[in-house]
Amino acid sequence: MADGGDGDPRRSDAGAADHPGSGRADPRGADARRAFLLAGARVAALAGAAAAGVSRAGPPAGAGTRGAYPFTLGVASGAPLPNAVVIWTRVLYDPLNAASTPPVAMAVRWEVAEDEAFRAIAAKGTATAAPDLAHSVHVDVTGLAPGRWYWYRFMLGDAVSPVGRTRTAPALDAMPAALKLAVASCQHWEFGSYAAHRHIAAAAPELVAFLGDYIYEWGPYQSRHPARAVRVDESFTLAQYRARYAQYKSDADLQAAHHAAPWILAWDDHEVANDYAADRDERLDQGFAARRAAAYQAWYEHQPVRLNGSAGRFGGLRMYERHDWGRLARFHVLDNRQYRSAQACTVGRGGSSSVYRRDCAALADAGRTMLGAEQQQWLERGLRESKARWNILAQQTLMAQSSQVPLARAADGRYWTDGWDGYPAARQKLYDALQASGAGNPLVLSGDVHTFYAAELSRDARRPVGPGNPLIATEFCGTSVTSSSRPQARTQQYVDMNAQLKYGRSDKRGYMLFDIRPERATVLFQGLDDVHNPATGIATLASFSVADGKKGVRFD
Repeated sequence: MADGGDGDPRRSDAGAADHPGSGRADPRGADARRAFLLAGARVAALAGAAAAGVSRAGPPAGAGTRGAYPFTLGVASGAPLPNAVVIWTRVLYDPLNAASTPPVAMAVRWEVAEDEAFRAIAAKGTATAAPDLAHSVHVDVTGLAPGRWYWYRFMLGDAVSPVGRTRTAPALDAMPAALKLAVASCQHWEFGSYAAHRHIAAAAPELVAFLGDYIYEWGPYQSRHPARAVRVDESFTLAQYRARYAQYKSDADLQAAHHAAPWILAWDDHEVANDYAADRDERLDQGFAARRAAAYQAWYEHQPVRLNGSAGRFGGLRMYERHDWGRLARFHVLDNRQYRSAQACTVGRGGSSSVYRRDCAALADAGRTMLGAEQQQWLERGLRESKARWNILAQQTLMAQSSQVPLARAADGRYWTDGWDGYPAARQKLYDALQASGAGNPLVLSGDVHTFYAAELSRDARRPVGPGNPLIATEFCGTSVTSSSRPQARTQQYVDMNAQLKYGRSDKRGYMLFDIRPERATVLFQGLDDVHNPATGIATLASFSVADGKKGVRFD
């Protein structure tokens, strides 16, 4: 992949040799199925024995590395509704050894309380941690009150999980005074510490939106973030993807961000394979469908999400979803990967390239899609019906035009084909839907390119904004949690060459912090001092706001 001759900003391993692998999605073996069916009579005994020696107060120091404590990956919550929220954990005694958990079902108890001391229990029950789903536990806790904080935990034998804090969405007809939202993406274990998540937890958001690349499919399996990246151990099987998630979720700072607030999540390419498009990967592997199904299953097993009727169909797991925060905000969470057309003008392989528009007639093909017909219709309906003050498209990659050379004519543009620039007709269709819907205050949230951008989206990126070329939406793109990017000087060239880009910063890792109110949405670009230092500080690099009823970026 190329990025205007600079190398893809998301791939600092550019030029490194691929680590080819083989194998397909792990089938659920007969032994595991028999263990699951016969486990009922042994659940209580197993759970008590597995947790022996662990106090009710939580994990003793070093318990996770000894394999004595079952909740080494922490807990998480997400997908909040006014009366419900999903709580999650996974029983795993050693994050780097899946065999540390016996292949039998376990009865895990759970509690949700109105207070951190668990004096007022709002809901409780027992859930099965089954080997078929990597001993993950998803509980859709219902009957909760809207717009309030809750605390939750899990128990197995005498072991008690960490306590997580979660929040239900406001009532559908409520107008909250504010929403504090953290937005993050792209956290390659190989490229630094997860200090950004420590700062997210300290900011105490009410909601976290993660926009993809929660894992990357390659890297050594080790308990600490390495000093340098080594491209090894690419994931191809269900067991390998499970191991990758366990490694990532063992990080204390990432766990802290999950414990602080509910999350809504999108995926991007690296949850499966770099630059894949629908059922096609870079290798043009005939067995890619099985690999993708394995990756989708592992994503579900490790995230606090609902299946939305997709149970047992991980080969086509639906990720896109809508979340309402009262009448203040509606989140349209999009899937830019599973339904897209293959990238244009890539010769001899799959994946992306960097092409001149004049040399790539496929870019003009009106039939090429990013979202697919069904998701596009779902989005259009959700925009039309929305009564929210702010309509937020939470999606993967930069939507603003980002030509890699100075634009004198439309045909001169050179574009990276994996992003929205590679799907201009699909992007125009989305703009048309936004404009026709009349949905209030559209904001686009993006990740993927490891760069902070503030942008103003109009129908024609080459013409000044005016009566014939109105602003469609305002876009804020976040940098990565760790994954590296291009030099800042090159990013500034992009800003100078593309009128839609109003600000760009690629030399810092971090996250975005929003304060969304009925009258105004404000965003801070939060950049780490040193991504390689787990104790690093953080600073606000830039601050912007968008006023209700006035599209466009205001520098604060």
